[in-house]
Amino acid sequence: MLQNKDLRVKIAQMVKLSGEGHIPSSYSIVDLIDHLYGKVLRYDPKNPTWKERDYFILSKGHGCGGLYAVLHKYGFLTDCDIEDYSTSRGRLGGHPDSTIVPGAEASTGSLGHGFPTAVGLALGLRIQNRLNHVFTLLGDGECHEGTIWESANVANNLRLGNLCAVIDWNGSAAQLMPRDNLPEKWRAFGWETYEVDGHNPTALEEVFSKLKFAPDGSPKVVVAHTIKGKGVGFIEGHGKWHHRIPTDGEMAAILKELS
Repeated sequence: MLQNKDLRVKIAQMVKLSGEGHIPSSYSIVDLIDHLYGKVLRYDPKNPTWKERDYFILSKGHGCGGLYAVLHKYGFLTDCDIEDYSTSRGRLGGHPDSTIVPGAEASTGSLGHGFPTAVGLALGLRIQNRLNHVFTLLGDGECHEGTIWESANVANNLRLGNLCAVIDWNGSAAQLMPRDNLPEKWRAFGWETYEVDGHNPTALEEVFSKLKFAPDGSPKVVVAHTIKGKGVGFIEGHGKWHHRIPTDGEMAAILKELS
């Protein structure tokens, strides 16, 4: 049974109303982000800068519809924030802006930048002897950026055991790079590597419960097998939907599948 139908409806409504956004990219990650906020991260939505919080950075910033829907669910954002998504009067743009969005720890959009920010944050926290954990979510296409592997190498050599990367392996990058074994790549860079069905709540519970954080341990990566556009059949895996705004008829079809 598909989880998080309500979050998917909210994402589609945001995109349709504003005429801006990436529905398939948001649908492939919304289950992952919801699990992190629902089961893993320490935070206080009434105090987003709480010093003891865990950090989450969405490195693939164009999937921010998924992040915004989850931040709204857990009390960081208001109904008005969602309604004003990508409008001149709102604070939620087509990419997250950490200066104005509660709960957004980094301004991301240019692929390959959020992950090294997370590495630097994890190092800074360790230097300060703080026990916060840092999570960051990357796209599989983003994993073809050189900054990803430079940062992965640094994180392993510095033994940033407070850091966990989550990879949205939805297959979009395979259109151009079909011979790409992401788990083996991360293992080769010295990361403690796990694989999981990114849409299965039981599997997510199991894999994230295995993670053991130690200040000088190995960084961890969870490679999540996902489906771009998960939940709406005519959107799933279709490249033409990457940045497409649904027509009225298509919107009705999306809502029907999610009902």
